Amino acid sequence: MAKIAPSILSADFSNLTIALNQCQQAGADLIHIDVMDGHFVPNLTIGPVVVKDIRRNTDISLDVHLMIESPKQYISEFVKAGSDWITVHVEACKDVKQVLSRIRSFGKKAGISLRPGTSLSSIEPFLNDVDLVLLMSVEPGFCGQSFLPESVNRIQNVKKLIGSRPVEISVDGGIKLSNAKRVIEAGVDILVVGSGIFLTDDPVISMKKFKSIKG
Repeated sequence: MAKIAPSILSADFSNLTIALNQCQQAGADLIHIDVMDGHFVPNLTIGPVVVKDIRRNTDISLDVHLMIESPKQYISEFVKAGSDWITVHVEACKDVKQVLSRIRSFGKKAGISLRPGTSLSSIEPFLNDVDLVLLMSVEPGFCGQSFLPESVNRIQNVKKLIGSRPVEISVDGGIKLSNAKRVIEAGVDILVVGSGIFLTDDPVISMKKFKSIKG
């Protein structure tokens, strides 16, 4: 079974405590936090202050996805805020290896992500420097997009590139109960799920359903 990382961006921000309690109740493995700067992607979301508040209200590991330009200069701020995993985009880093090394120097898990149209070869040189590969199965920047079917093949190819390395594969974008089993069978270790959890009638039940899927 894959780990479940509810994407908090899809929750009701007027009362995040409810969403965090739902994650706790359902046994979520991680809480995925999308950080967007309005430059690398067109949308603008949250920063270290909100991450810090989330950290104070849950003991679940925080999986922070930086969709921002020049992520290196903000790593320490997100570490101080309480991040456990920090993922950066290969397209946003001038020196990818240096950024990943900085994340790990704080004792945090380092992840690398890439857009759907970016060649998988762009991350291959860094697979010994990461704990996580985050595959975007939609174009990053907005919630509620449909899963791109070609992502299944990309997952399988990343699995081959990783080989025996202790690197987990996460997929983010358009994940629903209808396609979750397919991506798990392709080799995914972590499902990032937003609207498929928080925009349902009962997020706790939805999370538990995702957790019960076997590949």
